[in-house]
Amino acid sequence: MQSIQSVKYWAKTSKTPAARSVRGIWYSCQQLEMPCIPLLTKSLLFLHKSTATLVASLTRRLYWTPLFKSQIQGGKHLYLYSGMPQILGNPEIRVGKGCRWSGISTVSARWGSQTPRFIVGDNVDIGWQSNIAVGQDVILEDNVRMAGKAFLAGYPGHPINPVDRAKGLPELDSQVGNIHLKENVWLGTNVTVLGGVTIGRNSIIGAGSVVTKSIPDNVVAAGNPAKVIRALSAPECSEQKCSEQERYEQESLQTEQAPTNVTMEKGELS
Repeated sequence: MQSIQSVKYWAKTSKTPAARSVRGIWYSCQQLEMPCIPLLTKSLLFLHKSTATLVASLTRRLYWTPLFKSQIQGGKHLYLYSGMPQILGNPEIRVGKGCRWSGISTVSARWGSQTPRFIVGDNVDIGWQSNIAVGQDVILEDNVRMAGKAFLAGYPGHPINPVDRAKGLPELDSQVGNIHLKENVWLGTNVTVLGGVTIGRNSIIGAGSVVTKSIPDNVVAAGNPAKVIRALSAPECSEQKCSEQERYEQESLQTEQAPTNVTMEKGELS
């Protein structure tokens, strides 16, 4: 081994003609590449993509989806992609119809809660690398969209007191809060939502935001901490047919006015 290292050092540093020749040959070998033959490479690409798609479809239907559905309630027409979401702890998970869920995501349940519940409505998207920390209740109503790297932080995992934290003690009950995303909410990439927050129907949260307080219906909010930027116009929330009174209220609403603890009865999304 020592002799090999010595030869490498000599070839890299020596200024002799022999060393320069060795370096030249080495660099030339590194630049060798397979020529692109269009008919051949396009055929190989088609074969590669077709095989990958077929294998992914079969494993999704025959392996990942049945394994995941054995851990949840509901989930009709569930579409998993990129594997199977990781479930930590023992949360109660209820999923509606026609949801799409990245397998590269995590649902964790607080061990100190009696029955942590994660309730997902119909036609919900949960994106890549999303992390749902269920303290007590996390509720996603119908048509919610969560882009990649969203974090729903229903519990912090550690106490505030540094002495207790150093001892490895869990967080206090007062640090745990429910999270409720109402109909048609859209979270941009890398959004964090803290416990005790409700985001109103149709509202959009900008990428990278940290939502520390509840957000009203029909608004766009962004920032750290997230604040209301503007109200959605009538055409932008036309599915909900915003009334003149609603639009008037949107213009005067401030983030602090929104309710903070909205819960849903257990059977509403079944």
